[in-house]
Amino acid sequence: MGWGREGAVALLLLLGGCTTTRPVEGPVRLGQMAAVNGPRVRADRVIEDSRCPADVQCVQAGRLVVRVTVFGGGWSRVMDLEPGVPVVVADGRLTLVAATARPYRFTFDFQGGL
Repeated sequence: MGWGREGAVALLLLLGGCTTTRPVEGPVRLGQMAAVNGPRVRADRVIEDSRCPADVQCVQAGRLVVRVTVFGGGWSRVMDLEPGVPVVVADGRLTLVAATARPYRFTFDFQGGL
């Protein structure tokens, strides 16, 4: 019994959809889901990025604010994160550890859990 062309295309579309939602370990791009040793975190958008470029000396350091959605067992929560500032989530603390600019890449860490 064969799949036929339509069945094979449907299977590829289904499998392709599954791979885009799988959490990634390590730096993630906007829209990607990160696995962070407990909850999953999706970087949704950059709210503010007033940081100085790496090759420029600035009077004020500026700041980065990233809106994320955090997913746990049967819940989700939207929050804004700044680099190095831990935020209480569930039974631990979530931190935006590192961020590169254009293209944006984010690294998160979760400390806590059972």
